[in-house]
Amino acid sequence: MSTLIVLAHPDLAASRTNAALTDAVRTEPGVTVHDLYAAYPDFRIDVAREQRLLLAHDRIVLQFPFYWYSAPPLLKAWLDEVLAYDFAYGSQGSALHGKVLRVATTAGGGEDLYRPGGLNRFPVRDLLLPFDATAHLAGMHYAEPFVVHGVRVLSDDELAEAAARYRALVREGEAEAGNVPGRLPGPAMAGA
Repeated sequence: MSTLIVLAHPDLAASRTNAALTDAVRTEPGVTVHDLYAAYPDFRIDVAREQRLLLAHDRIVLQFPFYWYSAPPLLKAWLDEVLAYDFAYGSQGSALHGKVLRVATTAGGGEDLYRPGGLNRFPVRDLLLPFDATAHLAGMHYAEPFVVHGVRVLSDDELAEAAARYRALVREGEAEAGNVPGRLPGPAMAGA
């Protein structure tokens, strides 16, 4: 099975965690890493090209830093434009039926901040439910999200473990490699 990693980080060169995750899967057989910000610095998305990429892969992973409880702006634009009516949904929109969609995201705050009673009130999985709804509308299977918490306080060993778990998850497809909580205590931080 083939996997398309749709990478959406506005400044990957400045990202320790997303860069490590990307490096961990870039050379895996059957994996295509597609960096949206490198491909479309002007935000002019080639919809036909993107749809061909989706059709050519069995599994789609949306990898991005968690921005204000959502995705970075280019990924949002990509979703709006590429998952078009009569392609991804609608009376003729069955192109993605049966494919797998997974979110791989990084959060600055520790997992303890993403829970009832925590600063952010909800687990990241709950805040990602719009992606679940998107997968459902497109006839895709929504796989358990891969979340790395506390990215700014991860030790080198914790980062290496997160990258290894991500590689295993991508390599094994549906096998559960689990989430990487990072160091749970820590201040809330934006970006990743």
